[in-house]
Amino acid sequence: MNHLRYLSLAALCGVMLLTSYATSGAEPPAQRDGQHDFDFEIGSWNIHLKKLMHPLSGAHDWVQFDGTSVTRKVWDGRSQLEEFETDSPGGHIEGLTLRLYNPATHEWSLYWANSKDGRMYPPQVGRFTNGVGEFYALDTLEGRTIMVRFIWSRTDTASPHFEQSFSEDGGKTWEVNWITDQTRTAGAAR
Repeated sequence: MNHLRYLSLAALCGVMLLTSYATSGAEPPAQRDGQHDFDFEIGSWNIHLKKLMHPLSGAHDWVQFDGTSVTRKVWDGRSQLEEFETDSPGGHIEGLTLRLYNPATHEWSLYWANSKDGRMYPPQVGRFTNGVGEFYALDTLEGRTIMVRFIWSRTDTASPHFEQSFSEDGGKTWEVNWITDQTRTAGAAR
């Protein structure tokens, strides 16, 4: 069942891209090696987080909190492991992100896990274009199938920005529900 989710998401993203190129008359861009697109993340960070308490409910109650993360490269940069820790209003969170680069597709797969349940969640799959990374997956929220989008921006600055959004209408509209702004810790080398 989960494999079908990944295949249908990949098919959906492929159709969306092909349709946009066909309607614009533009040629798809040449594939580029994105193996080092996440190099900006290597090192230690202080992070400021904002979380929407009840996504896709119409509520607009946000909480803010701070934490830390440390990212190290694996396999000469074709993979990364990020360790994340924070105390949120909902309790202590320890998590990790495993990022894997596929040189054949020029895409990254981002896997999230946390210490609370020890479960690896479905990967967000995507790539960087013009300095902005977009990654997508299908998931469920309270029994409903939703699309999830990650966007990484400002990756060429000292304070990278991350947003997670959900869509329950197939990607027509998105609601941001998690925002992370990072600041490299003092003395941390890139």
